[in-house]
Amino acid sequence: MTVVNQSPDLAVMSSAPAAPGPDVPRSLSTRSFDDRASWLAAMVGALGIVWVAFQVTGWSGKLGFTLLWFAVYLALYAAVTATGNPRPVVVDRLVAAGVAGGAAVVGLALLSTITYTVQKGWPAFSHWSNFYTETAAGVRPTAPLDQGGILHAIAGTAIQVGIALVISLPLGLGTAVYITEVGGRAAKTVRTVVEAMTALPDVLAGLFTYATLILVVHLDRTGFVAAVALAVTMTPIVARSAEVALRVVPGGLREASLALGASQASTVWRVVLPTARAGLATSLILGIARISGETAPLLIVSGASTYQNLNPFAQPMNSLPLYIFSAVRSGQPNFIARGFGAATVLLALVTVLFALARYLARPKRGNR
Repeated sequence: MTVVNQSPDLAVMSSAPAAPGPDVPRSLSTRSFDDRASWLAAMVGALGIVWVAFQVTGWSGKLGFTLLWFAVYLALYAAVTATGNPRPVVVDRLVAAGVAGGAAVVGLALLSTITYTVQKGWPAFSHWSNFYTETAAGVRPTAPLDQGGILHAIAGTAIQVGIALVISLPLGLGTAVYITEVGGRAAKTVRTVVEAMTALPDVLAGLFTYATLILVVHLDRTGFVAAVALAVTMTPIVARSAEVALRVVPGGLREASLALGASQASTVWRVVLPTARAGLATSLILGIARISGETAPLLIVSGASTYQNLNPFAQPMNSLPLYIFSAVRSGQPNFIARGFGAATVLLALVTVLFALARYLARPKRGNR
């Protein structure tokens, strides 16, 4: 047998540990089998522990059971994950579980509200022949659901929102243009006032309109006065969101227009506003969706009626929010069902408006 002697340097090289391979980033968008198994085990274990605790102690309540279940689930999930993973992975999964749980709670709350409203209003709004085509004139609160409808409330909401739109659009858009394009010290003050008006309770808009138009100018409680109250609520919303849309417009477009000899007014009208068209439409739709369900201002400045009034400058004009408020607090089962039916219609209207706003605000995809 021939023995080959290794050099000292070669022996040292052979005993040295292998060089570490390249770092592989951990995937955050996909869940491994270990993560899914830990999540399921923690959920089932927390459910069993909380159920036994409620049975032994005699506790009750769905809300308390859900909150305790979620707290125990987080503790078990952290403990199970920590058995085979480093601390950063445990913290990452625990934070992700908390965020997902909060989103689930909000989603379940929204889903339960929609389900309850539709369920309570189904006996009323399922009468397609009269609920959408007739008014409540001459219909008693105790009348059967196949009599009367909400046509007068739908027409009143459309007229009031339309007038509020005519008032708020130039005011809100002009305010946004002044803040973004003119600027100066006064623009900062205007922005502060707009932000403060956005945060004010909506009932103050009704009180302001009542004190100004009804007590001082001596106008009656008509649809126009209600529309002015809605416009006071809508204007700061349109101005604030339109300001954000105008600030997104690149400054290079303004500079190019001014370099070509255009005036500032022409630049705003022909370059800035067309570029921000989608964002401005989104701000407008968000404002309409906001005031469509406002009730507090209407309770102060608007009068309820059961007949259809298409003249906003004479006689009281009903609306969907005011009709819903009057119906739900009436105590009559059939009238309450009509109120929930009107709430379902209003909910569908606001959902469509928000979906349209999201569609207009989606990022544009260029041609590939």
